[in-house]
Amino acid sequence: MTIVEKDEILQIERIETAPFGTNAYVVICEDTKESVLIDAPGDADKIQDRLEGTNPICIIITHRHMDHTGALQRLKEELNIPVAAHVADAENLPVEAEMLLDDGNIVSFGNVTLEVLHTPGHTPGSICLQTGNILLAGDTIFPGGPGKTGSPDNFREIIQSIEQKIFVLPEVVKIYPGHGEPTTVKNAKEEYTIFSGKSHDLNLCGDVLWLKD
Repeated sequence: MTIVEKDEILQIERIETAPFGTNAYVVICEDTKESVLIDAPGDADKIQDRLEGTNPICIIITHRHMDHTGALQRLKEELNIPVAAHVADAENLPVEAEMLLDDGNIVSFGNVTLEVLHTPGHTPGSICLQTGNILLAGDTIFPGGPGKTGSPDNFREIIQSIEQKIFVLPEVVKIYPGHGEPTTVKNAKEEYTIFSGKSHDLNLCGDVLWLKD
């Protein structure tokens, strides 16, 4: 567990979980100690230990892939709190999502608000969550490139999501991805500018890196 953000309003902790090195995030209101869990990848005991001393109100899933939902059923049963996901991914989760999210929705708890950004491409229902100058990005974008895509159409879709939803944010916004270390909108835009200045195969997809492809 690592505290990655802390101010007078909120605290955000990152929990790297086995077996895929996936990041779960706990967002805590400093005033009320209400909390939201972002993704439930694995290591349910580790996640529950960190939630102790807070009042968890829901689990938000950034997308439907099993490396982000492996502990979801157990955590849902033991915490007895609602699960939230985008409507396009909700039917493919191991448990029912009681809260169906869409672009522009706001999840509020205590003094914290999380705005939902629908960013399809990695999956149809992929979302990011923004609070202030912080973006919890799931697998939409990473340092160095976009999330993995399964087809050229999906790749074009994720590029559109990144351009229209993420690159319009202030450059100081820090991006916390579903795997690995954070980056910023400024760094991501600079790398993408190099990528977009090159010609590319129309069938490009899969694991793409801004500075290598």
